[in-house]
Amino acid sequence: QVQLVESGGGLVQAGGSLKLSCASSGRTARTHTMGWFRQAPGKEREFVAASSWSGGNIYYGDSVEGRFTISRDTAKNMVYLQMNSLKPEDTAVYYCAARGSSIVVTGASRYDYWGQGTQVTVSS
Repeated sequence: QVQLVESGGGLVQAGGSLKLSCASSGRTARTHTMGWFRQAPGKEREFVAASSWSGGNIYYGDSVEGRFTISRDTAKNMVYLQMNSLKPEDTAVYYCAARGSSIVVTGASRYDYWGQGTQVTVSS
C-alpha cells in the first residue's frame, strides 16, 4: 500500500501564492506517476497536474497552465504544487494521487492511491 499526506493548504488572497506538499510512504515503487487533483463544492474532481517519476513528462490542466508548477523530489518521496497568481475559482480541496504506471494520465479513475486532501481558499 501507499500512503499520501498533503499539507500546505490555507487561505490566501487573490493574486497570492501557496505551495502544497505531498509526502508518500509505504510501497513508493507504486508512485511512478504523481498527480494533483482538486474538487470544489458541487463540482466533479478536476485534474490539475501530473508528473512522471523523472519529471520528464508533465501535464497541466488548462485552467492552471502557466500559473501552477508540479515538481518531485524522489529521494524524499515528495511531490509539490507551486500555485501562483491564485484566483477565487482555484478554491477547492486539493488531493495528491499516485499510480504505479509510468504513463502519465489525467483521469482521476486511473490513479490508485489518494491522500485525504487539503483545503485551499482564495479570497477576492
